[in-house]
Amino acid sequence: MKRRDFIYKAGQTGLALSVLGLASCKNSSKKTGEVVETEPLVKEDPALFFKISLAQWSLHRALKGGQMDNLDFAAKARSFGCEGIEYVNQFFKDKAKDTAYLKEMNSRADTEGQQNVLIMIDGEGALAHADEKKRLKAIENHYKWVEAAHFLGCHAIRVNLAGANDYDEGIKAGIDSLTRLSDFAKGSDINVLVENHGGFSSNGAWMHKVFSQVKNENCGTLPDFGNFCIKREDGKCSEMYDKYKGMKELLPFAKAVSAKSHVFDTDGNETNIDYHRMMKMVKEVGYTGFVGIEFEGSDVSEDKGIELTRDLLIKVGKQLS
Repeated sequence: MKRRDFIYKAGQTGLALSVLGLASCKNSSKKTGEVVETEPLVKEDPALFFKISLAQWSLHRALKGGQMDNLDFAAKARSFGCEGIEYVNQFFKDKAKDTAYLKEMNSRADTEGQQNVLIMIDGEGALAHADEKKRLKAIENHYKWVEAAHFLGCHAIRVNLAGANDYDEGIKAGIDSLTRLSDFAKGSDINVLVENHGGFSSNGAWMHKVFSQVKNENCGTLPDFGNFCIKREDGKCSEMYDKYKGMKELLPFAKAVSAKSHVFDTDGNETNIDYHRMMKMVKEVGYTGFVGIEFEGSDVSEDKGIELTRDLLIKVGKQLS
């Protein structure tokens, strides 16, 4: 992977990037997303046990509203002091096979010293669909994104294990789809990751049963701190899975982690998620890869929400490191 040759200071809040404790240059394995230590760059505070990336969805209002372009994402991530970027395919959905455009994305990331971490894939079909014909088509639809992720130097794509109507049949369908897609992705050195993202995928026990039976080493989970709503009615969650239990069930298979956030109190803590408890579990399973900032709140601007999430991760990370 590409080496960092600079340390960028985040000056938009009172916390500078130096508190990240970047004591050495770190690269990420494409196999696991884990940190690999190389020679020291600076000797400051002890390094965090993880690296911080920015999930593009944190800026979805700006991107959808035309205030920001996908190609500006790398520069934006650098402005927050992040080291990696997690793309969302819907913001360049017609560019999966556009090599000129993908080259420009790589160039922008290189210029800003950012590592392309993964692509979150939506809108390509449900990989646990009860209709086998639709499910097989969904698998095929993801091939181009595997290839795009490889071109960008990412280590993974995030997919959705949706579409199941029956608990047990959904497990069987999910295992089959993930096996097929992971077999294809293996040739591109890409991991296939599933996020808890609604329906059965937000049921930690269901996901644990799926991944306990998937044999592919390049297949795993992307546990999200907050996406444990199994069922919604009238825009509100009517069935919620315990987030801490769910994280514990998903983390043994994790090859990426998403730090979801919505609302913060005056002390900078997320009001609905105990970040210290979450990150303690992350550390306990030995995860040392990227933790992606994914702010979805509306009480503050997207930029402010990203800063607050970053600062909370830094604070908790330093407490645990």
